[in-house]
Amino acid sequence: MSTTNSSSQSANLLIEVFTEELPPKSLRRLGDAFSEGIFASLKAAKLTTDSSSVTSFATPRRLAVQVSNVLAQAPDYPVREKLLPTSIAFDAGGNATPPLLKKLAALGYADVDLSTLEKAGEGKNEALYLNAIAKGAVLESTAQTALEQTLNKLPIAKMMHYQVQQKDGQLADVQFARPAHRIIALHGNTVLNISALGIHAGNQTEGHRFLAPGTLAVSAADQYENVLQNQAKVIPNFNQRRAQIEAALLKAAGDDLVLMPDSLLDEVTALVEWPAIYECHFDQEFLEVPQECLILTMQTNQKYFALTDKQGKLRNRFLIVSNIETATPNAIISGNERVVRPRLSDARFFFQQDQKRTLVSRVADLGKVVYHNQLGNQLDRTKRVQGIATAIAEALQADTSLASHAAEIAKTDLLTDMVGEFPELQGIMGRYYATHDGEHAEVAAACSEHYMPRFAGDALPQTQTGTILAIADKLETLVGIWGVGLAPTGDKDPYALRRHALGICRLLLEKNLSLSLPELIEIARKQFPQADVQEKAKAADIYEFIIDRLRAYLRDQSVGGKPFTSAEIDAVLSQSPAQINDLIERLSALRQFNALEQAPQLAAANKRISNILKKTTTTIPAACSNKLLQIPAEIAVHQALEAAAPALTAAYEKRQFVEVLKALVTLSGPIDQFFADVMVMDPNPELRDNRLALLQQLHQKMNLVADLGKLA
Repeated sequence: MSTTNSSSQSANLLIEVFTEELPPKSLRRLGDAFSEGIFASLKAAKLTTDSSSVTSFATPRRLAVQVSNVLAQAPDYPVREKLLPTSIAFDAGGNATPPLLKKLAALGYADVDLSTLEKAGEGKNEALYLNAIAKGAVLESTAQTALEQTLNKLPIAKMMHYQVQQKDGQLADVQFARPAHRIIALHGNTVLNISALGIHAGNQTEGHRFLAPGTLAVSAADQYENVLQNQAKVIPNFNQRRAQIEAALLKAAGDDLVLMPDSLLDEVTALVEWPAIYECHFDQEFLEVPQECLILTMQTNQKYFALTDKQGKLRNRFLIVSNIETATPNAIISGNERVVRPRLSDARFFFQQDQKRTLVSRVADLGKVVYHNQLGNQLDRTKRVQGIATAIAEALQADTSLASHAAEIAKTDLLTDMVGEFPELQGIMGRYYATHDGEHAEVAAACSEHYMPRFAGDALPQTQTGTILAIADKLETLVGIWGVGLAPTGDKDPYALRRHALGICRLLLEKNLSLSLPELIEIARKQFPQADVQEKAKAADIYEFIIDRLRAYLRDQSVGGKPFTSAEIDAVLSQSPAQINDLIERLSALRQFNALEQAPQLAAANKRISNILKKTTTTIPAACSNKLLQIPAEIAVHQALEAAAPALTAAYEKRQFVEVLKALVTLSGPIDQFFADVMVMDPNPELRDNRLALLQQLHQKMNLVADLGKLA
C-alpha cells in the first residue's frame, strides 16, 4: 500500500520497530536517538509544519516515534543552482558543451530548455545558473531513508548478527541491537510501503508477553498509545512509565524513605512494560552488615529499591518493580525474597571474613598490586602519598603521625573480599574495617574521606586528616600520571586528572587552607625517584592546569546571585597566586571596587602603567629618589602613595581586601594629573629611571588584591 495524498494533506506519523528485549541500561538513550533521528530527517525534507510535535516511545521490546502534522508531500520550492562558468558551458559556436550537459543530467534536468538558463556576472566571472521549481520530498521515500539512517546511527554498544527469511525463502544477514520482528509505519491510517532490518512495514504490533499476549492492529497513528495502554497492557512512553514507577514507590514506602538513584530508576523502567510494585522483606539479622553493602547488592544485583527510616537507617523491607500485575503476588514476593537471601548472605560472609585481618596486616600485600607499569605498585604509591601527606600536615601544624598512618592503610581495603566484589565500596569499607581495628577516629574517617570530592558538587572531608589525605592522594595521581606522559588531551582524560585538579582547588579554597600550590606540586614531584617522571611533570605546566580548572570553578561562583565575570576572574588569577584560599574574598572585594566612581580611571591607569613597565628594557631601580622628583604632579603621586601605603599594607596583612581597594581611591586624582603633566620616558636616563621606579612602586600597591588593569 502506498500514500497518494496531496501536499496539502497532513496526518500523524507513527514508526515503530518491535524487537526482542533491548539493552536496559541504554534504552532511554536509544529511544531518544530514534525519535530525534526520524524527526530530523522529516524536518530537513520540509515534511513537518510549525505545529509538528514529537513523542518518543521506548519499552523493553520496542522503539517508536509519533510525529504530528506530517505532510504526505512537501511543497514544491524554487532552486537556483550554479552550473559552470559560461566559458566552459558553451563552445565557440554557442553550443552546450558535454560538461554542461553532464552537470544538468546529474541534477535531474537533462531536458531543460537551455535558453531558460541565467547568465550572471561579468567577464571571467560570468557563470551559468539554473532556475527551476523542485518537487517537494515524498513522505514514503523520505521515511524509508530516515528509518535506515536512524537505525544505522543508533548508539548501540554491541550489535547482534542474525538472519531473516525473505519472501522468496532466502536468508538475509541483518545486524541490530536485538533481533527485530515487526515494523509499523503509519501516516494517519495509511501504511507506508517501507522496510528495514529485512522486515516490511505493516500496522501490527505485540502486547505484554503475559498480560496481553499475541498481536494487535493499530488502525491509525494517533491511536497508538491508546491501543497499547488499553489493549496491550503496555505503557509505551518511557518518561510516563518512569514517573508512574516513582510515584508508586513513594506511595508504597509510606513513612519510610525509598532510595531511588536515577540510574536504577532508568534501568528498571527499561525492564518493565506494565509496572507493579510489591513489598518484600529480608531477615533482620542481615542488618548487622554495613547497610551500604546491603543497599548496593540489592540495587546492583537485583534491581531492588531499599528503604530507610527518616534517620537514614536501613529497614529490612524493600520494594520490587515487577512486570506482572496480579491480585495474588505471593509467589512473586516469596521468589524475590528467596533470591535476595543468598546475595545478602554473601555480603555478610565477606564482611565477617574481612574482619579477621586488620588493615595494617594487609599493607605489605599492596606490593603485589600493580598501580602503573611506570609508577610501580600500590605500596610504592602508598609511600609517595605518605610523604606528601606528612609534608602537608607539617605545613598545617596538624598531627603528622595521624596523616602518615592514614595514608599507610587508606588503600588496603582494596584487598578485601567485599571491595573485590563491590569496587564501589572502596573507602566506605575501609572506614568500617579501620573502626573495627580500633584505629583513631580521624584515621578511620580518612580511609573514606580521601576519595572526596568524588564528583562535581560532592561533599568534602569533615576531618583534618581526611582533608590532608584527600589533597595528597589527588596530587600524587596528578603528578604521577602527568609524569608518564598521560596528561589530558582534548576530551580524553582516562585518569580523571581534571576531576582531581578541581578537587584540589575545592579543598584548598573551601577549607580555607593557607597552602602554597606551587610548593605542594613540588613536594609531590620529589616523591617520584624516576628522573623521567620529574622531567615530564613540569611544575609550571601542572600549576597552569590546576589554575585552568580553578578558572572554570570560579565561573560557577557568585556574589548576591550574580556570577563573577571573566574580567574579574582574570584579574585575580593573572597574578599566578600561590595561595588560592582567599580568591572568593578577593573577587567579592573586586566587585565592590567596581562599583566605585573612581574604579574605571584607576583600572585604566593601572593598565597604562603595566604597558609602560612591560616595554621597559632597562633595569628599574628598587625605589625612587625624592631628590629626583621635579614636577609637581610626580611629587603629588609620590606623596599620595606614601600617605596611603601604611593603610594599604595594614589592611592587606589583615586580609581586608575591600579596605585595600578603597584606599586606592585617594590615588586616582594624582595619577591622572601625573599622566597629564609628566613625560615618563624623559631623555635624561636618571629622571626616566626614577619615574619608572615610582610607577613600579605604584603598580605593586595597586595590584595587591588583583591586577586592576584587567578591568579596563
